[in-house]
Amino acid sequence: MASARALAHAMHENNIHLVYGGGTRGIMGEIARTLVSLSGPSAVHGIIPRALIRTEEGYEGTKVGDVGSGRAYGEKQEERVMSKVALDRVTSQDSNDNSRTATDPNILSITESEYGNTTIVPDMHTRKRLMASRVIAGGPGSGFVALAGGYGTLEEVAEMVTWNQLGIHGCGIVLVNIDGYWDGLVEWVKRSVKEEFVGLGNRDILVEVQKVEDVVEALKGYRVAEGRFKLDWGQE
Repeated sequence: MASARALAHAMHENNIHLVYGGGTRGIMGEIARTLVSLSGPSAVHGIIPRALIRTEEGYEGTKVGDVGSGRAYGEKQEERVMSKVALDRVTSQDSNDNSRTATDPNILSITESEYGNTTIVPDMHTRKRLMASRVIAGGPGSGFVALAGGYGTLEEVAEMVTWNQLGIHGCGIVLVNIDGYWDGLVEWVKRSVKEEFVGLGNRDILVEVQKVEDVVEALKGYRVAEGRFKLDWGQE
C-alpha cells in the first residue's frame, strides 16, 4: 500500500486527477482515498459497473445525483443519500428507479464520497469507454498507469497498449515495476519484438519505471511510438 499512497502524493503535488475503476479496496481504493484526502473529492472520478458495487465497500450512505438530466456542465445537481434500499435498486437494475437519468437511464452518479466522485454504469464496456475517454480528454501528460494487479490490470494494460498502437489515442502507458512484479511482461515484450510479433517501432509504447516517484516524469516525457498505425478514428 505504500506505493499506492506515494503515487497519490505525487499526483497531488503535480495537480493530477485520477480516473479509475471505482473500487474501494486494495491498491486502487487506497490511491483514491489518499488523493481525496489531499486534493478533495473533485480530484478522483471512479467509474464502476452496477454489478460490481456489491463487491466493494463504502457505497451505502453516499450521495447520489442525476448525471444526464440536461444540466450544464458544472451546474449543481440535486443529491440524495444512497440508502440500502437505493443501493438494492441500483444493483437489481430496477427500471423504475427515479434516480436514473433522463438521457441514459442506466447511469448514476455518487458525489463527494471518501473515494471522490463515482459514476455507476450498466456494464464493463461502458466503464472502459468512459474511463479511456476521460483520460484522453485530459490532454498532454495524461496517461494510463499500472501498479501491481491481477487479470483485470493485465487486460486493461494490453487494451490501452493496443489502442495506442492502432492510433486510437496517443497517451502514455506506464508500468510501475516495483520489486520485479512485471518482469514477466517486460520480458514478453522483448521476446515479442525479437520474434517479430511486435514491431521494433512499437516496442516503447509501454514504458517501464521501477519507482512510483518516476511516474509523473514518464507521463510528461512520453513520446508516441514511431511504428504505430496512422489510422483515422475520427476522435484525435
